[in-house]
Formats: sequence, structure tokens, C-alpha cells
Amino acid sequence: MAVVRTLAAPVRVELPRVQGSRFIADASPVADETSARAFIAQVADEFPDATHHCWAWRLDDGRTRAYDAGEPAGTAGEPILRRLVGADLHSVVIVVSRWFGGTKLGTGGLVRAYGESAATVLSTSTIIETRVCRPLSLTFAYDWSGPIQGVFTAYALAPSSSEYGEDVRLVVQVPVEIADAFIHDLRERTAGRIVVDVVAPT
Repeated sequence: MAVVRTLAAPVRVELPRVQGSRFIADASPVADETSARAFIAQVADEFPDATHHCWAWRLDDGRTRAYDAGEPAGTAGEPILRRLVGADLHSVVIVVSRWFGGTKLGTGGLVRAYGESAATVLSTSTIIETRVCRPLSLTFAYDWSGPIQGVFTAYALAPSSSEYGEDVRLVVQVPVEIADAFIHDLRERTAGRIVVDVVAPT
């Protein structure tokens, strides 16, 4: 069974001050880029007086992003991301908020401070493993609802969303190890009269 490691819930820690600078690290599980950006915005709104909100994320498909938020290039976002990747976590965003304390930390000091902030918040998090799923969109005529429900039942799956217009459109999260067999059976039961698309990540 294919699984990924992620966080069970959002976590926040405040670290001891570094030469007067205050650091708060927030980490959260996220479903996609949209929810990662929303979490970053939430933290920034909560601490509008912070000098920097530096962050990094790693999504379930392995895509990563890091942002220094005005700190010297490579001294904030990348150290955060390295800790995230080093912990083998996916679908997680980390935001480290800094309040400048009057003393410049230098390149090495910043790298250490942001890296340690990320490491500390991850060390206090509960890590869980979740199955890797492939999101599929299924479009078919109403006449095929019965046979398709039979395939869903056989695989113990249920749609995560549904739309009923001229045709039926269902979205279902299918564990990757059974996705090909699931698609094959859907096409067999409908004589090929079903459109199956992989839902693109947002």
C-alpha cells in the first residue's frame, strides 16, 4: 500500500529569542496549493507586526516551494524546506514568522534560526501516514448509474463530490495501487461508455 507521511493537525511553537529576534513557527497539513496559501495568509493576518513571514511547502505530488519574504536569498525558505524534505513529509506547509530584534544575524545565523524553527515545530507535531490516492473524474449517462455503483461497492469506494446535469459527473479518490483495476472495471461494466479523467492538482 502506497502511503505518505503528513501532519495530523496544525502546530505552533515559539522559540527562544536569537539575539533579540523573536521566532514563531507554524506547521499545518494542507490538501493543495490553495489551502497552503490560505494558511500562510492566516498566519500573516494573525501577526501583522512581524518583520518577515518566511515559508515552504511540499505537496502530495512532491511539488515544493520556498519563500524568503525579504530575508537574504536562500537564508529562510530553503532551510525550512530542507527540514520538511528531510522529515519525508508531504502535504505540509511551514511558516516561520520573525520579529527583528535589532541585531543582524548574518547569513549563517539566519539559516540556523529558520532551519531550527522548522525542525522544532516538526519535532512537536504528530505525524501520520495516509494512503496515496489518485483523484478521478467520472462522466457517464444516467443509465449506467447502477453498474457503476456496483463497481464502487466492489472496491469499497464512495464519490467525494457529484454533479447531476445532462450527464452524471462524480469525483472519487482512488488509492493508487487499485486505480488501474478500478478504471478497467468501470469501462468493462459500461462497455466503454464512461469518460475517466485524472483531476489536475490545484
